[in-house]
Amino acid sequence: MDLPLHRLRALDEFARRGTITATANALHYTPSAVSQQLTALERDVGVSLLEQVGRRLRLTDVGATLAGHAAQILAAEQQAKIALERSQDTVTAHLTIGVLATIAASLVPPTLARLGKRHSQLTVTTSEVIPEYALAAVRDGELDLGFVLDYPDAPMSWDTNLQTTLIGCEQLHLVVPHGEYDLREPVRLKDLADLPWVASGSETDFGRALLTVCRTAGFEPCIAHRVDEQATAMAMVAGGLGVTLVADLGLALKPAGVEVLPLQRPIARRVVLVRRKSTSERPSEEAFLNAALDTATEFGLNSNVDRALVL
Repeated sequence: MDLPLHRLRALDEFARRGTITATANALHYTPSAVSQQLTALERDVGVSLLEQVGRRLRLTDVGATLAGHAAQILAAEQQAKIALERSQDTVTAHLTIGVLATIAASLVPPTLARLGKRHSQLTVTTSEVIPEYALAAVRDGELDLGFVLDYPDAPMSWDTNLQTTLIGCEQLHLVVPHGEYDLREPVRLKDLADLPWVASGSETDFGRALLTVCRTAGFEPCIAHRVDEQATAMAMVAGGLGVTLVADLGLALKPAGVEVLPLQRPIARRVVLVRRKSTSERPSEEAFLNAALDTATEFGLNSNVDRALVL
């Protein structure tokens, strides 16, 4: 009896996700290709692994049993790859990294340059993702590592299967149209209660953090323009459409026509790199992590951060 790994992987994904469509999205296949893989696996083992219940497919008892073993087999395959990687004299691997817009425009290029000098045979592919998607993508193996942002005023919940390492801390700064508002520095957040905001909505981590700090200051922010990217938000502020908060790395993209003002009560956020605990011993992941930490030091992001701190 043959149990090809690619078919076991399709079964494992189906067991975790519950639908052919979700499995196909996770594996970057078409739904028909996933169905073909599962049908072929049924032929391999000679029993039905899926059954139709109403409009949905679900695992049979035998299918659930095989899916449990498939997860163990795939975990063993991953450990074998890690062992092979660790046995080599040079770090030779390919990593997929989830990046955020401001980090891609600032921290990532020098990190990859530093990594290339240290490990010329280590290649990296980056993919821009929204912060709310990065955790799931790393957890599910679509990405090897991912940058995420954590706001102490509205901290996120961490998946126990993920290892999180603090890369650095950023301050958030008030950005206003040049000469538009008469604000006394350092600015009290409550003095902004009647001004329009250009910011993310409450469905994002940044938006929830903004709502939290504004409500703590005693007001509900009027978000006149819902914008996720900091560069876009600053461009709209330059056009006189409101005020926004921008982190240290984002200020590198500051356009003409805006002023950056300090807040009386500083607001911070953490830049965090996440990876799966099951792959955290990969030399390639450690190499990328160290390059990112060293680059963050150059940017002044972790001058007051314990490099060994794990959230």
